[in-house]
Amino acid sequence: MAGGDAVSDRVRRSLVETLYTQPLSMALGALCGITAAGTSAWVSGDRHLWIGAALLALIAAIRISMAVWLAKHQDPGKARRDELLYEAGAFSYSITLGMIAGMTFLLHVPSPLQTLMAVNAVGYGAGICARNAGRPAIAIGQLFLSNLPVIVALILVGTLPFYALTLTIVLLLPAMTSICLKLFALLRRSVEAAETSADLAEKMKKFARTDVVTNLANRAGLNHDLAAMQAALPPDRKLALCWIDLDRFKEVNDILGHQVGDRVLAEVAARLAAQAPPGATVARFGGDEFIIAAEVHGRAESEDLARILLEDVTRPIRVEGERLTIGASMGIGLMPDDGADLDTLMQSADLALYHAKSNGRNQLRFFDPAMTRDLVRRKEIEAELRLAIQRDELSIFFQPIVDLDTGRIRTFEALVRWFHPIKGELRPDEFIPVAEETGVIITLGNWITAQATRIAATWPEEVTIAVNLSPLQIKAPGAALGILNALKDAKLDPRRLELEVTESLFLDENENTARFIDELASYGVRFALDDFGTGYSSLGYINKFPFKKIKVDRSFVSGANVGKKSDAIIRAVAEMGTTLEMDIVAEGLETIEQVRAVRAAGCTLGQGYYFSRAVPDYLAAMLLAQERDEDAPGKLVC
Repeated sequence: MAGGDAVSDRVRRSLVETLYTQPLSMALGALCGITAAGTSAWVSGDRHLWIGAALLALIAAIRISMAVWLAKHQDPGKARRDELLYEAGAFSYSITLGMIAGMTFLLHVPSPLQTLMAVNAVGYGAGICARNAGRPAIAIGQLFLSNLPVIVALILVGTLPFYALTLTIVLLLPAMTSICLKLFALLRRSVEAAETSADLAEKMKKFARTDVVTNLANRAGLNHDLAAMQAALPPDRKLALCWIDLDRFKEVNDILGHQVGDRVLAEVAARLAAQAPPGATVARFGGDEFIIAAEVHGRAESEDLARILLEDVTRPIRVEGERLTIGASMGIGLMPDDGADLDTLMQSADLALYHAKSNGRNQLRFFDPAMTRDLVRRKEIEAELRLAIQRDELSIFFQPIVDLDTGRIRTFEALVRWFHPIKGELRPDEFIPVAEETGVIITLGNWITAQATRIAATWPEEVTIAVNLSPLQIKAPGAALGILNALKDAKLDPRRLELEVTESLFLDENENTARFIDELASYGVRFALDDFGTGYSSLGYINKFPFKKIKVDRSFVSGANVGKKSDAIIRAVAEMGTTLEMDIVAEGLETIEQVRAVRAAGCTLGQGYYFSRAVPDYLAAMLLAQERDEDAPGKLVC
């Protein structure tokens, strides 16, 4: 009856399984029938009933044994076979029980035995409609097979009470059939609802573990897959975790828009998925970071895989007519070499990625234990730096910037120095990068500005103070107000403060940056573009922002590649400065020849060891006093 219904195979299988879910109830029902048949045969002594009881017991034994075995060894692919086996046993038992009941009436055995068997046959048929409602064809078949022999026997005997009993049983059949079909419909809806809920739950689970932009695993999916990969990792294999970060991807979003950025991410994801080995997990960890985890035999195989991935990712991408070249950095960690657990492995790969980006980007690095020592060292510096600010262990030194025509000091650049009470002097390149990474640079930068302006207020009015600003400082809330308050507290004219910024500030250019510069410029604060020539779009920044000074990077003055090309670049920049009425500062001057060369090229200001190293505030005051006492300017000595 249900065979023609459009029910899924899984629902059908579930309903077939209901036939075998309770072997005990089948055994109890069979025991009742065998007891009744055996009692009837024993009391009546009729050999026909003995044969019937024996046959019933044999069928019951086979059915119970089969039910117990199938309950433990069900094969989802053989649901139809299991159903036919059950059907054969059920029909055999039902017809045998019904025939024994009918024989008690035809053989005219004592009425108590007739009642015993009739109740068993009719009750069995009614009860089976509820138990086997999951397969209505079987349940209704058992109902009719167990009751029809009784009905036939009662009609053949032909007494009035038996006619009345026949009518009762006949009316019972459609009633129990209706109940069975309603139970089946309810059971089928319940199973279908459960299957639908299970499907929905599985889809939701997959959705929760999938990144919507790239269709790769997200962080939750990655954690799930990594746990499974770790559990299944053979003893002779390693788990390689390759952590990829796209270089300067934010520029794609800012310039071309997030839709293009998403398409780039999707293309990168497709390339990684295509190059990943079978069984690997490819995930978008977040933002523009991707992680590929794969089983490898060793470092050599993981390096080959990493290079293939990196080369494919960095191939040019064409999106909406734009040809984009996206760089990428990669850090690699191996389990168990670089971490016996997943958390440690992730930390190792993350550290390796950090070093890959710190060493110039667009490269790959394997984890090395020394990286952990570097991390410990950075954390130690961070903690000590915070304390150093509180304990006044830091000092401000000043390096003069000299007018190349007059030789007189025009500006002092404020430079921080750290004299540790135990470790001695720590170089700025040791603690400034740590301050940048940890955000301490905001506190440190504010402190430098406050100290520098306070000291500059004691100098002659024509001498200005230059302070380097970190991009993090500028992006901090209330950055402009903090600088204005420092000027107010120091009673320093804002026109005597120069803020030096580098091109790195504009890589993440936003409205806050422009607002910061415009607000301070409106008060008279001057801005200088530092390390000019090391980036690739400085001219655009010069045109957009109110710079009054450009500092030519020392690599053009005293670097390894100094020559005709660098000299031509300095001349071009100096000519531009003259046209735009901007001062051009040559950094890194160490010899009189370099001074003469940059002055001849058109630079107006110079800075470097030739004039003076960075000195404490009292020596800076002495240099200024020396200038006032000398009629003719000369070379400064310190």
